[in-house]
Amino acid sequence: QVQLVESGGGLVQAGGSLRLSCAASGGTFSSYVMGWFRQAPGKEREFVAAVRWSGGNTVYADSVKGRFTISRDGAKNTVYLQMNVLKPEDTALYYCAAAPATGWPLPRYDYKFWGQGTQVTVSS
Repeated sequence: QVQLVESGGGLVQAGGSLRLSCAASGGTFSSYVMGWFRQAPGKEREFVAAVRWSGGNTVYADSVKGRFTISRDGAKNTVYLQMNVLKPEDTALYYCAAAPATGWPLPRYDYKFWGQGTQVTVSS
């Protein structure tokens, strides 16, 4: 069974940086697309970024493009989200998710596995 465990969240001032990590286990992740999502209080969950494990192709939401970078480390089975120039509107619970898929890009991916989330709070 695939398990995803996020870490790295915290409280940071606007303009600061954080790096989130997602430790993945229980699967052959070379056949997966890994994504980061976030959900702020009172809002719907939204897509942040995704990476194709095999090949490293990436895609970002317009709201984070140029500020966030998604990457993966095959040796550690870990996906990262480097977040720079953080804004108060980035405050949310951030989730890591995994979609069994090999095609890229596709209109949507079926993210079957989710972590518990890590809280990011950006103060103004």
